[in-house]
Amino acid sequence: MTRDQALAQLTAKGQPFEIAETEAIGRRIRTFVNAPRNLRELFAATRSDKEFLIYEDERYTFEDTWQRAATFAHALVNDFGVKKGDRIAVSMRNYPEWVASYMAITSIGAMFVAMNALWTADEMAYGLTLSEPKVFIADQERLDRLASLINAPSGFSIIAARTTKPLPAGATAWAEVVRAPYQTEMPNIDVAPDDDLQMLFTSGSTGNPKGAVSTHRNVTHSLLSWELDLMASFATGLLTPPPADPPPPQSVMLLGIPLFHVTGLLSCYMACYRYQRKLVIMYKWDVEKGADIIEREGVTHMTATPAITGDLVTFARRTGRNFPSLVVIGGGGASRAPEQVRAIDAVFEKAFPGTGWGMTETNAIGVGIAAGDYLRKPESSGRVSAVLDIRVVDEANKPLPTGQRGELQIRGASIMRGYHNNPKANAAEFVDGDWFKTGDVAIIDDEGFVFIVDRIKDLVIRGGENIGCGAVEYALQEHPAVEEACVYGVPDDRLGEEVAATLYITAPVTEAELRDFLSTRLGKFQIPRYFRFETEPLPRGATGKIMKKDLRSEATQRLAARV
Repeated sequence: MTRDQALAQLTAKGQPFEIAETEAIGRRIRTFVNAPRNLRELFAATRSDKEFLIYEDERYTFEDTWQRAATFAHALVNDFGVKKGDRIAVSMRNYPEWVASYMAITSIGAMFVAMNALWTADEMAYGLTLSEPKVFIADQERLDRLASLINAPSGFSIIAARTTKPLPAGATAWAEVVRAPYQTEMPNIDVAPDDDLQMLFTSGSTGNPKGAVSTHRNVTHSLLSWELDLMASFATGLLTPPPADPPPPQSVMLLGIPLFHVTGLLSCYMACYRYQRKLVIMYKWDVEKGADIIEREGVTHMTATPAITGDLVTFARRTGRNFPSLVVIGGGGASRAPEQVRAIDAVFEKAFPGTGWGMTETNAIGVGIAAGDYLRKPESSGRVSAVLDIRVVDEANKPLPTGQRGELQIRGASIMRGYHNNPKANAAEFVDGDWFKTGDVAIIDDEGFVFIVDRIKDLVIRGGENIGCGAVEYALQEHPAVEEACVYGVPDDRLGEEVAATLYITAPVTEAELRDFLSTRLGKFQIPRYFRFETEPLPRGATGKIMKKDLRSEATQRLAARV
């Protein structure tokens, strides 16, 4: 049976994954007839006494987490005056409070604003100013950053989680808000499928992050698309389904990437509910700690950026530990090198490799590939999800035939509503009504497999984190010695790409001085690792633009020559 045949059977009328056409947020899309109406319905349907969240020595069941989230939801409504449609910003590392906040906020029809926990104080201020939250929930480190600002944004209530210092004036401790006796039901607020759910931030070539706003339907359809793809893989024989009797033990997901990242949020965390999968949360990735967790908890699933999965491959080869509990090692956030694809299959006892291509704006889905297909075509990102359409177009926006290279565009049920308060970006990125311009250059082969071959948008994807080159260039140009700055990505074995910069300087300056200068303007992950200093203006093309492609090529050759 082919994949197309399997999908046709699985999505036929009367089947659990039945698909029908409908109108949503002004677009004609294909939808899952039996999808949960909203996330509260999904959360309620998955209440159980099975273990769900594990963080260090803390352990919570699905029911424990539901009750804490329900208690928080009532407090938000009754004590903080949150109404449907209000925005609530969350800025913290991977903690159980992040998960409970997400459940509570989305269940009452408010919008969850997921702020990047790695942002500097100024970037936090930008995110808060853009999103205008009614409530801000943050951990100690984020509260300290906000307090460092002379003119910090205000006008919102603050709930402080995991604090180690006295609370800021007017703030309320999480432990005072969420405490026994816990509520057992969520507030009764009607939430429609196309109500706004969340705002995730994505970097762009112009520098400032954009707030990508998605609906409940967008997210539920991402989750069900992955379930459908798995069922299709069973039907085609690509994967072997687990035995029904005896039932397999509870599956376990290791979360080693940030929850504010769309892969961590949806591919790792949210995918656990309907599978009743245990989620082991790491504060941040550390390969030795991760290896110990995999063995101690019997981790079966791990989805992470190539840098993290590459760490695990290297560690396994060095130590001889092959982690027999692992079944799936998924990918996301950046392309995985073909050698790593083959290494996952060779090094681990049972695990098969998988990956996909998606974006914050697509809610992490788009195309996917796994197991034998991935080993056969390790440079591919996979085939399109059943509720999405893709096409490759030329510079005039005309669709190209199979095998030709052009910009990848996408449309369908998981595509965000749009960028918050940014009509200019929405007009630029959506074409022909509902096709979203991804900024990636791709080829689609005769089997429908997508190959991402280049990028139009001016981003560096470092370890799965999108870094807008423009923001780094602007920060560099604030230094009095820097006249011109050109920032780009160069290959890196572990992170996929590293940040590099070619600078036209008019006065002596050292790399150390620049890094120190940038440390108050950029996040640590945004600061270039490599610098090239020039004492003449940077080369420009006929349009007057700096020839970034040539500078990147030269830098790549220089770095390769060092090896």
